[in-house]
Amino acid sequence: MRHLILLLVATIFSVNGLIAQLPDPGFTVDENTAIVITDPQNDFLSPKGVTWGVVGASVTKNNTVPNIESLFKIAKKKNITVFVSPHYYYKHDHSWKFEGALEVLMHNIKMFDRTDALSLKGFEGSGADWLDDYKNYINGENVIVTSPHKVYGPESNDLALQLRKHGFSKIILAGMSANLCTESHMRDLIENGFEVAVVKDATAGAILPDMDAYEAALINFRMIASHVFTTKEVVQAIQKK
Repeated sequence: MRHLILLLVATIFSVNGLIAQLPDPGFTVDENTAIVITDPQNDFLSPKGVTWGVVGASVTKNNTVPNIESLFKIAKKKNITVFVSPHYYYKHDHSWKFEGALEVLMHNIKMFDRTDALSLKGFEGSGADWLDDYKNYINGENVIVTSPHKVYGPESNDLALQLRKHGFSKIILAGMSANLCTESHMRDLIENGFEVAVVKDATAGAILPDMDAYEAALINFRMIASHVFTTKEVVQAIQKK
């Protein structure tokens, strides 16, 4: 019995040791690398956005807005292609017959609403519009805006197609929000054979009385991505490219 207990204790310590030493495969920025930014839009990142009450504290703490801008800025300087994966809802999206919890909430608060796919009426300055800080970058020749994703991941848009057609296999991922669109993009891109690193302080998440969505995302970033950067680290890596 004593031998069995000692064996059990040794096994537990061994497993804990393996967890503590979770490998970090690393990520090298090269000519096959693109940057993907999810939802750099007012409803997430502006104090006037409809979600600011729950994401504002995390956005502010992480310095998310200027950190995302740092990625746009270094990408422009080094001519790295940036893919923006936006989130838009049109009139026909509001007649869905079933939805998840946050889909119901997003539609109720008119998050990311646009008139329709072929009209920019009311778009300028709306919650669906880009944050003003990013507009000059997004209008640049090195930025490609994909079709919109509809729930969280890029399964419903053309991001993976655009990445492959432009010859990219490695992704630096950032944007909003951490445990939803950003994490969902990470998972789908990895499942589709892309090498993905996440910039942990160029994202943020909702903080509610019984949950911290950003902290939840950090665990999965570390377990699933090839590497987790800070903005400072990834800018330095890009500068060396």
